[in-house]
Amino acid sequence: MFQLGPIGFAAPWLLIALVALPILWILLRAVPPAPIRRRFPGVALLLGLSDNEVQTDRTPWWLLLLRSLAVAAMIIGFAGPVLNPQQTENGAGPLLIVTDGSWASARDWATRLDRIDAMVATAGRQGRTVAVVSLTDLPADGIAFQSADAVGRTVAGLTPNPWEPSINDLTAWIAGLEGSFDTYWLSDGLGRDTRADLVTAFQSHGDLRVFETARPVYALRPAEFADGKVTLSALRSLSGVEVELSVAAIGLDPSGIERQLVTQPVTFATEAVEASVTFDLPPELRNRVTRFELIGQSTAGAVTLTDDSLKRREVALISGGASREGLELLSPLHYLREALAENADLLELPLGDVIPANPDVIILADVATLSPLESEAITAWVENGGLLVRFAGPRMAAADLSQLEEDPLMPVRLRSGGRSVGGTMSWGAPKTLDTFAATSPFAGLTVPDDVEVTSQVVAQPDPTLAERVIAQLTDGTPLVTRAELGAGQIVLFHVTANAEWSNLPLSGLFVQMLERLAVSTRPSQPTLDDLAGTTWMPERVLNATGTLRDAETLAGVSGERIAEGTVGADLHPGLYSGEDRALAVNVLTQDSTLAPATWPAGITVEGTRDATTTPLKGALLFAALLVLMADIIASLSLSGRLRGARAMLLGLIALGLMPRDGMAQDDSFAIAATSDVVLAYVITGDQAIDDISYAGLYGLSDTLYRRTSIEPANPIGVNIEMDELSFFPLLYWPITPNQPMPSREAYAKLNRYLRSGGMILFDTRDGDVAQYGTSTPEARKLQAIAAGLDIPPIEPIPEDHVLTRTFYLLQDFPGRYNSPEVWVEASPPDAEQIDGMPFRNLNDGVTPVVIGGNDWASAWAMDEAGRRLLPVGRGMAGERQREIAYRFGVNLVMHVLTGNYKSDQVHVPALLDRLGQ
Repeated sequence: MFQLGPIGFAAPWLLIALVALPILWILLRAVPPAPIRRRFPGVALLLGLSDNEVQTDRTPWWLLLLRSLAVAAMIIGFAGPVLNPQQTENGAGPLLIVTDGSWASARDWATRLDRIDAMVATAGRQGRTVAVVSLTDLPADGIAFQSADAVGRTVAGLTPNPWEPSINDLTAWIAGLEGSFDTYWLSDGLGRDTRADLVTAFQSHGDLRVFETARPVYALRPAEFADGKVTLSALRSLSGVEVELSVAAIGLDPSGIERQLVTQPVTFATEAVEASVTFDLPPELRNRVTRFELIGQSTAGAVTLTDDSLKRREVALISGGASREGLELLSPLHYLREALAENADLLELPLGDVIPANPDVIILADVATLSPLESEAITAWVENGGLLVRFAGPRMAAADLSQLEEDPLMPVRLRSGGRSVGGTMSWGAPKTLDTFAATSPFAGLTVPDDVEVTSQVVAQPDPTLAERVIAQLTDGTPLVTRAELGAGQIVLFHVTANAEWSNLPLSGLFVQMLERLAVSTRPSQPTLDDLAGTTWMPERVLNATGTLRDAETLAGVSGERIAEGTVGADLHPGLYSGEDRALAVNVLTQDSTLAPATWPAGITVEGTRDATTTPLKGALLFAALLVLMADIIASLSLSGRLRGARAMLLGLIALGLMPRDGMAQDDSFAIAATSDVVLAYVITGDQAIDDISYAGLYGLSDTLYRRTSIEPANPIGVNIEMDELSFFPLLYWPITPNQPMPSREAYAKLNRYLRSGGMILFDTRDGDVAQYGTSTPEARKLQAIAAGLDIPPIEPIPEDHVLTRTFYLLQDFPGRYNSPEVWVEASPPDAEQIDGMPFRNLNDGVTPVVIGGNDWASAWAMDEAGRRLLPVGRGMAGERQREIAYRFGVNLVMHVLTGNYKSDQVHVPALLDRLGQ
């Protein structure tokens, strides 16, 4: 095939006819010939007459150009032009097709398979044998070249793996390569130490061609938790342009359904290959997170799993004295409960029942004496990795605990009697806290100036005392000491857990100190010594696309292998369970980096995707036809014959060529929207959300059909930029963080809709994690969208709002979630309750907006067979919540169709009867 740039020609010899175009130009200029002038006296009789048909003496140049272009288009069209024609590759001998097959290949794996299919088919036409090898799954018996037909049947079964090629396996495989063959290598674009050796090996056996995408590879390092915040580092392989991506925290909502809990943007600067993002999550929300992922990347490297390092701890609280009824503020456990309730699951059990419960932390508040059996059990528990936190008090100060000899469950030896400061018989003024040392777990916390200590138990001097002090007073006496016992730790606060000896429990510093201790009970990554001799069973593992699946029959993995930190065929990325905790193994480690692949000079790197082949013959011939039609119209116009039947015929032809799809579509849309009552939803661009919106309104329409006199048609999705909104009484608008902002024209259309009596139900779908006005991504997007809308003042829906009684009597308005925050147009300031009516005399209008986050569409969602698509709550309580959600939807539609008619006096007797008044 002859080719000029990106265009090839199937019959290039026809292009020789283009040489005749200058001759055609000369001929057309000579026809018609110039007229011969002769004087004839009789012509005077014709003066004043007009000829309806005129013939020019010479053809205009622009008409000649039209005709030349038409002829040129026909010549080129019949020559068979093709845009981006496929090149025929010549070759002989065996062909080895190599793919990295790593997680970085997963994002465009379908494109890679298409390319491999094309390579195998081409090799088959050339009579070559073929072998396809994935570097993450090397053949045990070396390369086996087969016919292209046999290999082609196996290509569809190729899958990438969620790890990178093993250096040791590649070294052994390279050493076993034999014979001559050409190599086509589909690279994943990441640089590795083994690439140079592979290039040398492949070139020593034949020609090498490399195919690689120009798109950068993105990945996430494991999450780090510090100072109450979760920080992640995002990586990319190529820089040069500023890019903003989104990182999602994914976990289970209160209903047990996995969803995106929070999203945060992460921005790569122009020359940066690393960017960080911080999630400041409440403990309750943080405990739900099971993984973080880069949205839209679909690789195992773009997912980082979380384990017990982010989860809530179980903390057992035990007090040394009996609780004093009515004196809650004096209870040693009161301030501990207040400080830990948001961060931990609290257990208050007798000391004998605590050890079998195996909590993460045990706190003993002024417990001075333990029985030998209790002491032995707690010692064994600490040695196995537990954290024992002890608080001093009058009982500990009066006892001889750890005075004569060090108690194994105390970090230091104590002096008898304790110390009192700031009182009438004290040594001096109350003491304040000193700044925390850099080696202390409390390092970086701000010490308030008003925190003072009036009493404490004092540690006896000891050569190792300084090493055990993690917090001290300004006079150098220990406030908090710590010692290790086996794999666990023992911490002693030298003051009480209540405010008797110090106002520390009244400060925010107390909460921060306990949080630091609770989080530090378990390191985010166990050491080799911790993992030695253990076996970990895989529970769920990641595939190359970043999807979690059950581990099924995968064997257990030794702790020593996990400690190596490199995933592979014998250590899949995923969640592994041990005796008392879960451990996440991720594709990347904290030290991982991404670098682009580099290739030696002389190797051409081609794209993995072939340019689309487009035949141009039809387009050129159609263009030639249009030019000839223009020539006909111009010729008839110049000769004065473009009138009557000829003009009408040409007009009909032009009308027939006009596109009519848009007009037909507009008509069909209007007919479908107005033939019946139709509920509509805003198309967000997120297919999953749009499908749920349709299913939700379908379920609500079915409920209306069965329970009321309304007979809605199937719901319709509307594009607020293009579609007319006035056809619909109710518009359901699910808010997503990434949906585009409306244009100025769309805002004008939406405001007209609201002013003309339409209602928009805004649903942020975040009722499980937020309340209206909080800063979730959906709430921020709603605030941005609402800024351009003519929304009246709003208020939480009052108890006497007409929505509570338009069809059903309601006081709650749940969806999939049951947040009480539902907002409507505020009632008039002068609305007053009239005598004899249980409700205020409200205006006759309809609230133009209803705002909430209860995910109503998910609760309403139903398929055509009447099956509920998504769970709501649990058990019968969940089904009752779904029923109330349907009733709210019925009330909503009845309200928008009938207004506030249920506020009329005529309905009062029936409503009073229903209300039991």
